[in-house]
Amino acid sequence: MRVNEQHDDGAAPRDAPRTRLVIVDDDALVRAGLRLMLDGAHGIEVVGEAADGAEVTAVLDAHPTDVVLMDLRMPQVDGIEATRRVRSRAGAPAVVVLTTFDSDEEVVGALHAGASGYLLKDMPPERIVAAVRAAAAGEPVLSPEIARRLMSSVADAGGERDRARAALGTLTGRERDVAVELGRGAANAEIAAALFLSVPTVKAHVSNVLLKLGLDNRTQVALLVHAAGLD
Repeated sequence: MRVNEQHDDGAAPRDAPRTRLVIVDDDALVRAGLRLMLDGAHGIEVVGEAADGAEVTAVLDAHPTDVVLMDLRMPQVDGIEATRRVRSRAGAPAVVVLTTFDSDEEVVGALHAGASGYLLKDMPPERIVAAVRAAAAGEPVLSPEIARRLMSSVADAGGERDRARAALGTLTGRERDVAVELGRGAANAEIAAALFLSVPTVKAHVSNVLLKLGLDNRTQVALLVHAAGLD
């Protein structure tokens, strides 16, 4: 999977829609720092906060949200279970994990729960801003360290490669091509250019891929492609 290498100067285009963000972290100082960094100045509006995964559903009920910035280790409901709950909602917002923890189990667990991104808290502020915007646009985002861990975690074991290849075998040839591009971290416009398709056609293929594979987002498709050894 290619790591999202966007660089951001902190200024959103004037006509860009605002991204509505909810911050979930059990540390009040972290929430305050993220709000100070993100709210308003970057085309992002922080519409709510939660101090635990158990509170997320109520916050989302109260505030239309595009992206949830999710901590992992919280005292009642952890970030993986909270991500699962968020992504099970109708019209669910994207979830980007932002944490200090990067064990293989937590990385893969969060992505399988439906997170579209996984970042570490020591990332530069501009990268976190860019990640929130990318998630709102439906693009997967991984920090370089997480990408390396992900690469090592999908090694073939217990028939995982065969199962992944069998799942991808249910796709048409063109859908499979699109899936492989998703595995490389390509955006819709990049896929369109690589496969000589229109962007609307790519979007339709992505929707079909997700539906046929029973997956929640593009990052999960990328995990499957990696497991199949097709990246």
